[in-house]
Amino acid sequence: MPSTYKFLRSSLAIVFLLAGSVVASAQQRPLLTEDVDIIPPGTMRIEAGIDFLQGAKFPVSGLTGDLTRVGVIGINIGMAPNVEFQIEGVAQNVLSINSRGTSAIPLSLAPGTNSTNDTGDFILWAKFKLRSETKNGPALGFRFGVGLPNSNQGRGIGINQTNAYGSVLVGKKFGRNGRFNTFGNLGIAILTAPTQLFSQNDVLTYGAAGIFRVNKQFSIAGEVNGRANTRPGGGPKGTESQSEARLGMQVRASGLRFDFAAIKGLTSLTHNSGVTVGVTYDTPAIFSPAK
Repeated sequence: MPSTYKFLRSSLAIVFLLAGSVVASAQQRPLLTEDVDIIPPGTMRIEAGIDFLQGAKFPVSGLTGDLTRVGVIGINIGMAPNVEFQIEGVAQNVLSINSRGTSAIPLSLAPGTNSTNDTGDFILWAKFKLRSETKNGPALGFRFGVGLPNSNQGRGIGINQTNAYGSVLVGKKFGRNGRFNTFGNLGIAILTAPTQLFSQNDVLTYGAAGIFRVNKQFSIAGEVNGRANTRPGGGPKGTESQSEARLGMQVRASGLRFDFAAIKGLTSLTHNSGVTVGVTYDTPAIFSPAK
């Protein structure tokens, strides 16, 4: 735990002590925390990346190992000046199994299997910007979504459940011309308990992030993001507290935004550490929103 808190303090110190400029539109990868800003109406933002996570843990299936997420996809569509529709998920999860504990559900893995793979559960989101930032007040927004049961729980790395999410978004820029962008999320997730019939766990979700633009090409980004169990004890399996810190960089080149970040798990049931790399493309206007 001391090394975890040391990493967290260092990450936040770097992010919040730096100063730079931030473009007006929302910037997401490599962060999980959602910015309040909306992309221009009629445009699309397409994100794709790969995550490498060491020491990933799956309490429902009892599996642990190193997880590779191939095709971490995000598609954002600007529907109106204050409305955005989003799709996010993982095309393929691949787990290199290090250990197999007791599973709470039947698995379709043969004895001695050293790896498993499966599609990730996708989430559909709607985001609304409710209030623009003022000199003395932050921007405010709201985001809600539904998680779809796309995975096969028998593969051991998905829970194949339908979940609901909602959170309040807050954002404020600081420095000359809003050079330092800070934003946070606070909400609730209604998670179906995969091992208990007719049961759910309402967990608190949170995120605090900052983006510093060094110049026109480079930005530094950092965050702490996760969920907290609200039940006594650890909560039903598959709905436990999870949290991670990310610290990385965005690089703009050739009309694209490349990104990478180091990842550190902050709870006992979160992956130990990892890295993420990805790319983002913002399209020009491809349709005219209805008036």
